[in-house]
Amino acid sequence: MIEFVNIVKKYDHGIVALDNVTLKINKGEFAFLVGPSGSGKSTFLRLLIKEEDPTSGKILVEGKDITRMKKKDIPYLRRKIGFVFQDFRLLYDRTVEENIVFALRVIEASEREIKTQLKTVLQMVGLSGKEKFYPNQLSGGEQQRVALARALATKPPILIADEPTGNLDPKTAEEIFKTLLEINARGTTILVVTHAKDIVDTLNKRVIALDHGKIIKDEARGVY
Repeated sequence: MIEFVNIVKKYDHGIVALDNVTLKINKGEFAFLVGPSGSGKSTFLRLLIKEEDPTSGKILVEGKDITRMKKKDIPYLRRKIGFVFQDFRLLYDRTVEENIVFALRVIEASEREIKTQLKTVLQMVGLSGKEKFYPNQLSGGEQQRVALARALATKPPILIADEPTGNLDPKTAEEIFKTLLEINARGTTILVVTHAKDIVDTLNKRVIALDHGKIIKDEARGVY
């Protein structure tokens, strides 16, 4: 599903962000990517969605080497990867429904598909009945659920969550991770970047730890 093979990323000023990183995340897996600031996590994500290219090595997504991907094909890659950000990145002048529909219009979904997917993802994240609410009428946890619904609307096989609970209280964070687990149980491959040690340790999922650009730990049932 996702495979990094001998990935090196060096920047012009001499900093090595990733140093010979090799790993594979299988279809349907739930994995945490952890590490201190500056460990290479953000670079890892930017390479995965092809915002940047590695200095050497190759990256496979669903068996395709994206390091050789042409610029015109990048939007199709990103349709396979739902992305959820810590700061939600919602359109605050649009309703919950409009935020989700926006993602579906980008991929030119039919009106029938839009109607079906809107209902499906709202149920999935527990927001049925709040379609006409604006983001500023929702709690932080609900806004994160809208971001999740938008990311899932296009049925991506991979979901990346970058510090999805960083701005949320512990109870709400726990609820968001419960939703992520339910999404994973339906077959979506999930990679979560987080500093939430308590949640990582409780869930007992795969933990990939980076430090100074190197993988220092990769455990199937790990702790932070």
